[in-house]
Amino acid sequence: MAVITASGLARTFTTKRGTVEAVRGIDLTAERGEILGLLGPNGAGKTTTLRMLTTLLAPTGGSATVAGCDLARDPAGVRRSTGYVAQSGGVDPNVSVREELVTQGRLYRLPKAEAAARAEELADALGFDGLLDRKCAAMSGGQRRRLDIAMGLVHRPAVLFLDEPTTGLDPGSRAGLWELVRRLRTDFGTTVVLTTHYLDEADALADRVVVVDQGVVAAEGTPRALKTEYTGSPDASLQDAFLAITGRGPAPADTIPVAV
Repeated sequence: MAVITASGLARTFTTKRGTVEAVRGIDLTAERGEILGLLGPNGAGKTTTLRMLTTLLAPTGGSATVAGCDLARDPAGVRRSTGYVAQSGGVDPNVSVREELVTQGRLYRLPKAEAAARAEELADALGFDGLLDRKCAAMSGGQRRRLDIAMGLVHRPAVLFLDEPTTGLDPGSRAGLWELVRRLRTDFGTTVVLTTHYLDEADALADRVVVVDQGVVAAEGTPRALKTEYTGSPDASLQDAFLAITGRGPAPADTIPVAV
């Protein structure tokens, strides 16, 4: 059963220079417990799509449902059913980890005791249970990113949106977050939609990939299927398939100027 369905989802911005069609009609679905990779070049419309699906930005066209809630008619229901972790994160460096998580739970109208219990539960599940009374400013980058994700999970959403979750992390922290994303699916049945510019990350994590380019879906399928279709080999890299899909591969050798 689809947890996310979007049909013709579009967003147009009006600027001093005219109209910009950031998203020009995206169709996509995601199933319960699926990890869906949303890929595309810079400016392709990935973050705009996530912001629409989380009610942070109103669509100018199309329709969508998230966890059974209509994006236009029941935005509050969408918000109750989703967690969103933005690229930059959003923790307050001046408060403790415990206070940040409890406050987030209270914002979702959880009773204080329940919010405190969720904080303990998530800290244990995500591997920072010894840090609950530490100031957020004293956490490492990888620990803060885990806290960002915990904040997105405190109300037990059906869907978690992760916008470039591992950008700037060291290899160890990145590997730890990969394992965390897999556990969200296996342990909680959470549907995860993530954007990333790391093609190896999408290859390792995503059950299915949607490639967006110039505001529309350019291709979709499992990483293996896309590699086979666009490179001729399932053993190729997802990056090679991505470059073929978006037409942004290296210039042919006979077009590269040679210094003389």
